[in-house]
Amino acid sequence: MGAFKDKDTYNVAVVGATGAVGEELRKILEERQFPVDTLRLLASERSAGQRLDFHGRQVLVEVLDDDSFEDIDIALFSAGGSVSARYAPAAVDEGAVVIDNTSCFRMEDDVPLVVPEVNPEKIAEHVQRGIIANPNCSTIQMVVALKPLYDAAGISRIVVSTYQSVSGAGRQAMEELGRQTAALFNSRDVECEKFPHQIAFNCIPHIDTFLPGGHTKEELKMIQETRKILDDPDIRISATAVRVPVFCSHSESINVETRTKLTAGDVRALLREAPGVLLQDDPQANEYPLATQAAGEDATYVGRVREDDSVDNGIALWVVADNLRKGAALNAVQIAEILIRDYH
Repeated sequence: MGAFKDKDTYNVAVVGATGAVGEELRKILEERQFPVDTLRLLASERSAGQRLDFHGRQVLVEVLDDDSFEDIDIALFSAGGSVSARYAPAAVDEGAVVIDNTSCFRMEDDVPLVVPEVNPEKIAEHVQRGIIANPNCSTIQMVVALKPLYDAAGISRIVVSTYQSVSGAGRQAMEELGRQTAALFNSRDVECEKFPHQIAFNCIPHIDTFLPGGHTKEELKMIQETRKILDDPDIRISATAVRVPVFCSHSESINVETRTKLTAGDVRALLREAPGVLLQDDPQANEYPLATQAAGEDATYVGRVREDDSVDNGIALWVVADNLRKGAALNAVQIAEILIRDYH
């Protein structure tokens, strides 16, 4: 760690390069002109051998193994928790800083869990393990929207219901939604492989596995990660995660109780100035965040801001973001940008 101090360009590895998030990582590195010297694309044997475009040249996808990280400065992982558990330490041993998009390290005390608009100072703690964790996609957009409220008035309770697109479950899930939709339009039976039930024209209140007590892992992630990111274990949080037949972008209905009173006008004023947030809140003109509009965009969109008189200091919000970008790849690249700017 720190081996790439004072460099102008950096050797970057993308683990899981052919997956949905891996593709976004490659695109965003190019779009944001990240100072890449060598880009190493890593994947399983099944995907190795492909050639993918980066800055107008073709980069060969290589098989991930223990020797993949020689001379790598930053390793962006997005290939599943078991892959990160196996290979992230190998990358660190070779001197790379790992930015991990899986849940593998998020709740470990010596691994910072970072959203650049919320807690960028935590990036400094990467020196302990050489790993920085990217939060869950649904957590990221929620805390980006809530951080201005938290700073201004504190938050005592959050109730969130998510409407999560199938891209959050990967490329196979997106293909399944497409196949099922076509089958139904052609009066054919649908086949369920990725999801336990038909996803086309349906909502499934089940993301990840169920835990004792009735929550799913996805819901527990939102609860635990939000407390860690905001560094406030006392926030009461209730989450319900639902998969919906949308290809890209997650939507969230969020109800918060602040510790001191904020009016809807106060909240709008705070959000207009908030980094990473785009306030879209003119219901009379039918303007509010939509998944179709957020897809392919970097902002976290917030609208339907209103006071909830059923509780003290209640505020309701509707929050939408592209889960493959801000919910995953963009957040990771933003972390890398701060890392090379401020810490190396």
